[in-house]
Amino acid sequence: MWWLKDVWVIDPSQKLSAPRDVLVQGGQVLEISSSMTEEEVLEKAQGESIDAVNGQGKFLFPGLIDVHTHLREPGQEDKEDILSGSRAAVRGGFTTILAMANTQPVIDNRALVEFVRRQGERAGYAHVLPIGTVTKGMQGAELVEMADMKEGGAAAFSDDGKNIQNGEVMRLALEYAKLTGLLIISHCEDKYLAGEGQMRRGVASARMGLKGIPASAESVIVARDLLLAEETEGKLHLAHISTVESVDLIRRAKKRGVNVTAEVNPHHLIFCDEVLGITDTVLKVNPPLGSRADREALIEGLRDGTLDMIATDHAPHTQAEKARPFAEAPFGIASLETALSAVWQHLVVPGIISMDRVVEAWSFSPAQRFGLQGGSLVPGSVADMVLFDPEFSEVIEPATLVSKARNTPFLHKTFQGFPVMVWVEGRLVQRDRKVL
Repeated sequence: MWWLKDVWVIDPSQKLSAPRDVLVQGGQVLEISSSMTEEEVLEKAQGESIDAVNGQGKFLFPGLIDVHTHLREPGQEDKEDILSGSRAAVRGGFTTILAMANTQPVIDNRALVEFVRRQGERAGYAHVLPIGTVTKGMQGAELVEMADMKEGGAAAFSDDGKNIQNGEVMRLALEYAKLTGLLIISHCEDKYLAGEGQMRRGVASARMGLKGIPASAESVIVARDLLLAEETEGKLHLAHISTVESVDLIRRAKKRGVNVTAEVNPHHLIFCDEVLGITDTVLKVNPPLGSRADREALIEGLRDGTLDMIATDHAPHTQAEKARPFAEAPFGIASLETALSAVWQHLVVPGIISMDRVVEAWSFSPAQRFGLQGGSLVPGSVADMVLFDPEFSEVIEPATLVSKARNTPFLHKTFQGFPVMVWVEGRLVQRDRKVL
């Protein structure tokens, strides 16, 4: 049995944000109380050994759920694999991660869905849930066997990495997915507008002499997919929203009752394109970093619930790939181990976003929308939990990262505020930033 004493519990599912004592037994939350005596705890333990943790000055909240990660297995295990990715997840406070389907081969059939799921179970750290493709081979033409893939363990469907350019295929996907109850996740990017662009089109791209991607490359597809979701009454989730226009479109669609949710990445909340230099390939992402106005709109959208959740879009690459010139380097940031701390330091500590909202957007909301276990500390729920210490300090160094990737913009920076204990189904898997 675990006894967490005098810890500040944040649980949006109970609208709870207050100091409490928490008992965990048998992989589940047993009880949350304003205070417990040793005699009471001994009685509830019924002879079981008790591990007591002094939680004073720390936060306890449900394990984070990341609905957008790239684990690269099968086919690109030099960048990341399911074992290293799930270890990186629990080090960063994530107890459930959804793995995107753009592997080699892509996850477009039940056998590959089952492979990813079983690899996650073998790893034994975070829950790893596979996302299947929407179309066969991610070619944007023929739909996959969604019902069969759901039976194999698919948690959603997405051609993330490529947008479905054909509107009729997207409409059919939203219709067909209703039979499974699962979400269609849209990678909103018009490939013709995006072209060969390397960063957001604007003053910064002109200064750097790089081809730009206009904001409209995202927003026109957001508009299309919102209209299709409205027409079909399908369940739509919009990945990595990054523009003012997209936030406004989503806000208006929600007022009309469209069944849509949307996510925002930490890097789009923290950075904007004006910080980029020609050698900053580590900040080369897709969708690209936007303007200061984009960043402000994303923050406001997260505050008011237009953007429902935060997701890392963990995109590991090798050092050799990211060492290429900006125009040749791949898009993506590896962020599972640093995302929560970065959000804490850059957004929570300055008072831009509350920690309660962060937990809601990174745990409760994903669990509710994707129909996942977790996201709550209600007694009887699974004990996927994070103990966060706002005073714990660490320098982000390559040698300390457990992910295979090092493409993070926070290398060699000192952060204060980290998850220091993580439980998956009541089993301690991380302590003091060391994966067990």
